[in-house]
Amino acid sequence: MTGTQRDRTDSAASPPGLMPEGEFRGIYERLRSHLPWGSDDRRGALNYLTQEEVRAALGEVKLGRTVSLAAPVENWPSADNPEPARHEMKEPLGADAGPGVFFGMDRIAMNIHGNADTHIDALCHVMFDGTLHNGLPAETVGENGAAVLSIDVAADGIVGRGVLLDIPRSRGVPWLEPGDSVTVDDVLAAEREQDIRAGRGDILCVRVGHRRRRNEEGPWDAAHARAGLHPSVLPVLAERQIAVLGGDGNNDTAPSPVAGVGFPVHVLAVNALGLHLIDYMQFTALASACAEVGRWSFLCVIAPLRLPTGTGSPVNPIAVL
Repeated sequence: MTGTQRDRTDSAASPPGLMPEGEFRGIYERLRSHLPWGSDDRRGALNYLTQEEVRAALGEVKLGRTVSLAAPVENWPSADNPEPARHEMKEPLGADAGPGVFFGMDRIAMNIHGNADTHIDALCHVMFDGTLHNGLPAETVGENGAAVLSIDVAADGIVGRGVLLDIPRSRGVPWLEPGDSVTVDDVLAAEREQDIRAGRGDILCVRVGHRRRRNEEGPWDAAHARAGLHPSVLPVLAERQIAVLGGDGNNDTAPSPVAGVGFPVHVLAVNALGLHLIDYMQFTALASACAEVGRWSFLCVIAPLRLPTGTGSPVNPIAVL
């Protein structure tokens, strides 16, 4: 079956809108039962990002221009960030500096898995029906962190070809409204219009315009209303062997399009497929740069913090064009 035939088949089987829980569970079981690695694996979809893919991704650098894909860390409360990061300065402060050497010193504490700050989800982050990815028991995550599948899996960094699919650009709107879902047809249309195809080992970034809407209209309760991917997209990403998935929202639509299942994209991506997710990225500058040069792929560098038992990490992904 050709790529075009396969895409048409997936698209026809993936109508937008509400998905019955039974259909969702069927997709879940099918995806998790067809993983190409064994029961001892702990890297998940990062297995698709081989040394050959990394070397090939270096060829994406044409200009040497770097762009941050992270939102600024905010330390004040807002509708979508009621428990913001705490950024404190330690004494002595600059006003106390006298002769000799003094240092400005900071302390920061933050909720990694919030609805505002850019972060990466480890494969231990999503528990579904009592299990983690690859059938590992949920109780391996405890008060001291995760015993397996922690973000330390990516301790050496994630480097590969990044691909940006700009869904609002494809639809001709500034952003997708909260509650709207990116469908398979949206993904295929953006690929056609941008003349690119996401594939094996790619770090796929899907823009819904969340950050632009937030910047222009102000924060809102994104925990209960946000644009994201429809779960019917995940089988396509599985076929394409995507290594990492990132979005400028939570990746999941809210309210959930699956009755009885919250965060269905997180469940399918992290739990079933072993796909690391990056939530609440910022694509405004990247989208502008890609449109300017007429190229929607780039070298992407992701360096999580060294948190040996962490269920995720704040992160500042960098695109290099």
